[in-house]
This record gives sequence, structure tokens and C-alpha cells, in this order.
Amino acid sequence: MLLCIDTGNTNTVFSVWDGERFLSHWRIATDHTRTADEYYVWLETLISLTHFELDIDRCIISSTVPRVVFNLRVLCNRYFNTRPLVVGKPDCLLPAPPKVDAGVTVGPDRIVNTWAAHERHGDDLIVVDFGTATTFDVADPTGAYIGGVIAPGVNLSLEALHMGAASLPHVDVTKPTSTNGTETVIGTNTVACIQSGIFWGYIGLVEGIISRIRAERGRDMKVIATGGLAPLFEQGTDVFDSIDDDLTVHGLRLIYDYNKEAGNV
Repeated sequence: MLLCIDTGNTNTVFSVWDGERFLSHWRIATDHTRTADEYYVWLETLISLTHFELDIDRCIISSTVPRVVFNLRVLCNRYFNTRPLVVGKPDCLLPAPPKVDAGVTVGPDRIVNTWAAHERHGDDLIVVDFGTATTFDVADPTGAYIGGVIAPGVNLSLEALHMGAASLPHVDVTKPTSTNGTETVIGTNTVACIQSGIFWGYIGLVEGIISRIRAERGRDMKVIATGGLAPLFEQGTDVFDSIDDDLTVHGLRLIYDYNKEAGNV
């Protein structure tokens, strides 16, 4: 079985693929001080609670936090007796290498997302990922990442607002509604004002950037949203063609299969 590890700035997701489907997904806070042994104790406990026999013998890693990769490598080597593929490293082949400026390093998650979206949803895509940062990744008809946009993430913006303005509270991200349950933009209290600014502000950001990307590319492009807040923001716009929650781990599985077919693993 294949263990796909997707490490983001905030959380790390472990997913097990049995050759036909993902059997389990587990999430843990990203922490570069966590050792391989700690990972295994946590993971082995969760595996024991599943209804499946999980015999992991293959691993692939995508990480936007370079400092965690060493201990994840040790985890795979020591406890699963396998040498993991790490997306972005020279020994991991890519189905469609990124087409960006020479010498530029592209985040592994962005490469993985664009290829997964291409395989699942077709050509000419924009992938919007609501993570620690809100990213817009553009794929060409071959599935290659050709560039994109990085904006501050929703929760990061809320935290900065709370930290920078002493009198403003920290609030949950939600779609603003009036007391009678109807959609509203104008808040009538501080919390509602902040929620409206975040929700409708990011709707405007997403719609505006997507419109400009389409104009620059000179074509209509599908928009695939992923990340935990994607379903929330879908409530305020019709710009998304699809919400794909497991896009990154799906891409990891595809890249591993590509390397296997090429005889690289």
C-alpha cells in the first residue's frame, strides 16, 4: 500500500492508497521538531483503529516545509522499510515539469495540485487552494504548472487583523447573514463587520484574480477549488466549476504511479 504524505505550513495529511481507493486520511499539526518515532506512535495508533489491514510498503512526500522532510524520510525508512519519493527532489520524475523562470523553485504542492486537476478535470485550469496562503495555480493543456498568484490566507489575514488592532476580536470565518437569515454585506456589529469583510473580501479577490487570469490567457478556463475553506466560499460565488477536497493526495498517487511506470521506483 502507498502512504501519501502532504505537509503544508499548518497541517500534515497522511493518506493510504490500496491500489483502488484511499482507505484512510489522518491530519496532524505540522511541527518540524516532531521526530520519526513520534510520527510512528501517532500513526500506528490510528492505523490500529481502522477496519483495514494496512500494509504500507511505498511512500511519497510533498512538503512546503523543508525542515520536516528529514524526519518523514526516517519514518518511511525505519518503520516501513522503504525509500520515499519526495516531490521536488531530482530523483522524483514529474509527468509535466513546471514552465517557469529559470532557477525558480515551485512549491511541491502547487505542482501536485495542477497535475491532479489536469488528470481529473481536463485542460486549461486554474486551481484555487485555500490554505495557509490562498494560491492560484495555472495549468496549461499538458498539465504543467505555468505560474500563478499567492495571496495571504484567510485565517492568516484574520490573525493579522486581530493582532494589529487591539480592539478587534478574533472571529470565525462564516458567510454573513442578517438576523432573519438572509444574505447580507453590511454588518451591524463588530463581529459581523469583520466576517463580512473577510468573506466578501475574499470572494472579490478570487473572482477578480480569476477574471484577470482568464483575460491574460485569452480563453475560458475551468476553476477547481481545494482546501478546507473551499466549500464555504463556494456559497458566495459561482466561479468554481468543482470542489476537490483530496486533490493533493490524489496528485501524489498519480506522480508515484508515473515514477513506477518509468521504472524509477
